[in-house]
Amino acid sequence: MSTAENSIEILADDLQQQMLDLGARARAAASLLAKTPAEAKNKALLQAAAAMRVGEGDILAANATDMAAAEQRDLTAALLDRLLLTEDRIEAMAKGLETVAELADPVGDVIADWDRPNGLRITRVRVPLGVIGIIYESRPNVTADAGAICLKSGNAAILRGGSESVHSSRAIHACLLAGLAAAGLPESAIQLLPTTDRAAVGMMLTMPQYIDIIVPRGGRGLIERVQNESRVPVIAHLDGNCHVYVDASADLAMARDISLNAKLRGTGICGASETLLVDRHCAGSYLAPLVKDLLDAGCEVRGDEDTIATDDRVVPATEDDWGTEYLDSIIAVKVVDGVGEAISHIENYGSQHTESIIADDGGVAERFLNEVDSAIVLHNASTQFADGGEFGMGAEIGISTNRLHARGPVGVEQLTSFKYVVYGQGQVRP
Repeated sequence: MSTAENSIEILADDLQQQMLDLGARARAAASLLAKTPAEAKNKALLQAAAAMRVGEGDILAANATDMAAAEQRDLTAALLDRLLLTEDRIEAMAKGLETVAELADPVGDVIADWDRPNGLRITRVRVPLGVIGIIYESRPNVTADAGAICLKSGNAAILRGGSESVHSSRAIHACLLAGLAAAGLPESAIQLLPTTDRAAVGMMLTMPQYIDIIVPRGGRGLIERVQNESRVPVIAHLDGNCHVYVDASADLAMARDISLNAKLRGTGICGASETLLVDRHCAGSYLAPLVKDLLDAGCEVRGDEDTIATDDRVVPATEDDWGTEYLDSIIAVKVVDGVGEAISHIENYGSQHTESIIADDGGVAERFLNEVDSAIVLHNASTQFADGGEFGMGAEIGISTNRLHARGPVGVEQLTSFKYVVYGQGQVRP
């Protein structure tokens, strides 16, 4: 074996041992956190928020390093925006920590209780999941959100951020560690992988003895890799191919406001709409202004024949456009024959993330809300509300498109399970 090959093997062995040690520390921290009172967890979160405000300059400097490297890699404007931190965004992270601290502690909550004829009293009690591994890309604020809701729900966290945000994530993580120290909690409660080596991700996926749940948050490539390789249960955050359907009964002014907001308020978030569907019964008067609003705002529109006819700036849509999550100032637009075809289109091309109907007809709206099988469905509201903070959860670590355990925004309650506690007075089973 050559010296170079031997060096690589040693490095791989060192990384594996480092990951195992990290996992063992997380498991020990999880055992402690499951018994930690709410007051201590809340103190850690509040102190972390304070540290974030004091350390704003350090976070901005770290982010500037990441941004400079990202610009050299020619990342898209949307990806750069996801990576960027500003004073306002840091303040939003700090407020997010404080909001999570204000939430009711889910651990120990009695979900249900009942008495049996034999005198047994049965209770279903909320408990932490244990150790949560979170793998995410681009957005450094996920470091704060994920650490906060894992801590609040009594779970230890192992965080693996994207290589493009490594300096930003480390600066944010330092604030979380300061909060843990101030509350007398172990630093191993929230650990950030010390390496950007992709091999570490593979090791996380094969550590069921230490990690109870994996939560991937990123592009389709990451999600598919995690789902294919993981020996640990996965709460998947698949891509957000979200839709807005404008029904013939919709108020046009409302439809214009919502369509524009759903697409362009934040193009790089998973709740941004990627396809606009317009009812043929109102297309004659609604389609042109809806399309013009988007085009005038700088959004590229890729449309079907009806949409192309409304404006020379519209680009012909291809079959691939209906199933694409752009995460950019691009939207696909199609005319459909009423709510039935809108539902069918979403079923065929959507990712079961978030869909919205704009309609004044309550019956049409109820049909859409009942028949569209997505994690979040909205009536007369923007898809940009697909966010744990907007749902009153304080923060979330993704929008789960799973059907089991957690679906929709994954907040503190979604990072818990339950156990049955049974009280008796000496009963034996006959």
